[in-house]
Amino acid sequence: MWRVFWVPQDAVRAGVRRRVLAGWDDLPGREDAAGMQAGDPIFLSPDYGVDPLLGLYVQSATFRKYTAETKRNYATDIALLLTFLWGRGRAWTDVAERDLEDYEHWRRFAPNNPDRVGGTKWDRELAAFASLYGWAVKNGHVTRNPVAMKQVRSRNGEVVTAPAARAKDARPSNVHWLTPRTWRRWIDVGLCGHGRDGVPEPGWAGRLEDRNVAFTRLLVSSGLRRAEGGSLLTFEVPRQRLDGGRYYRGKVAAGVTRSKKDRAFYVAAAAVGEIEAYADSSRAWAVAQAQRKGLYERLPGARVVTEVTRRVRPVVRWRGLDGSSGECPPGELTVRERALLFTEGPRGLEPLWLWLTEQGMPFGVHSWEGVFRAANERCERVLTPPGRVGLDPHQVFAPYATPHSARHSFALYMLVVLNVLMDQKYGLTAEERRDFRQLYGDPWFMVQQLLGHASRDTTVDRYLAPVADLNLRSMLAGAPEPIAAPMPELDAVFARVARESDGIQDVDGIGQSLAGAP
Repeated sequence: MWRVFWVPQDAVRAGVRRRVLAGWDDLPGREDAAGMQAGDPIFLSPDYGVDPLLGLYVQSATFRKYTAETKRNYATDIALLLTFLWGRGRAWTDVAERDLEDYEHWRRFAPNNPDRVGGTKWDRELAAFASLYGWAVKNGHVTRNPVAMKQVRSRNGEVVTAPAARAKDARPSNVHWLTPRTWRRWIDVGLCGHGRDGVPEPGWAGRLEDRNVAFTRLLVSSGLRRAEGGSLLTFEVPRQRLDGGRYYRGKVAAGVTRSKKDRAFYVAAAAVGEIEAYADSSRAWAVAQAQRKGLYERLPGARVVTEVTRRVRPVVRWRGLDGSSGECPPGELTVRERALLFTEGPRGLEPLWLWLTEQGMPFGVHSWEGVFRAANERCERVLTPPGRVGLDPHQVFAPYATPHSARHSFALYMLVVLNVLMDQKYGLTAEERRDFRQLYGDPWFMVQQLLGHASRDTTVDRYLAPVADLNLRSMLAGAPEPIAAPMPELDAVFARVARESDGIQDVDGIGQSLAGAP
């Protein structure tokens, strides 16, 4: 089958390759001359050939404008199509519409395919093919685009071109919601090693437990995306104040957001405290270990930040270990560039990247998927009664979470909390509530701003679909007087939301089965 390899970071190609490829010491220079960059995919055919046209595509402006995640998804999707065509003896430049129709049948409907995909996954693959063939037609490498296209109207009212064969059964997004107490249960069992009795199991090592818990609580309480929270620098974390506060305000740099615009975020004070505890404990220990081994001074491309200017548009200034220097607005730093930023500490260089491995090196944003996967597996093993694992889809005992489900859950939590604050804390009448929301905006609009969505429809249709048709005022009715701040736990409210909605995971403190689980 076709395989995808990735051009490594300079730290890898400057080390491993010189030992493995004897006589190829000039390989990094050759790669640079060919325009290859770290993170570019390389497609390798079953007979170990490299297609030069595919190499041009991944170096094109069309492909390079995609985020790292989109690049990875598109490359793997294209490799699967190349494998299918290879079995037919066809080159990708000779594909007809019939070939793509046959491929769709195989991917989605063929009885002898054990790994069939749904409409949402197929739509993503179709977008990858449309990108490749659109570029190939534009540059004269193929005469006709085999992906049939049509004009549609986007959410913003713009007329855009999209593949005509988009699936009719595609879901807008794969959304997971967990109530606050379910998140607490998931963290305790999955990340902190608790058993069904709520006590850490004997032999639990808890490696990097404080890091993993702090990161999860950051996402759950702020609604940050995985790449946004995972690429934070130490000086971007809000600091706790002596006068206290329930939430602290921070800023997400444009370079790591999907919209490429700066955005404010708010994170719970408790989450900030856990981040500071991690920074002062296991993170500090990992940095000290790396310093003793001299790892940071040997890292190619490392940049030592000398100043972050205070002005309307701040600038990060740095010097390279090779004597070079440069500067860049913080909002323009990419995730990869952020991982190379250091500062001079009392014992040597210290990384500015917040989340580190046990070796003291930056923990990649995609590596968090593995942390969540391991936690899900542990919850499944610990909380599901023997003999019931995977056998009853309607009786779910263990919560399941992803980094993005933290964002979904944050949206649901903030919607309910904002409604409580408006309808009960302020004790508004129906008329007063209308005037108040005209002045400040309704909770849906506020949640939209917190998530950084350009469209309200995205917030309502995708993230808050379970409660979009509920009358929250009546759902939350019953409080005898306005709720005082700080607000008490709303477990009973969320339990009711879960019972009356689809897709929301809720589990009580003693591990009863999840309400609303799909």
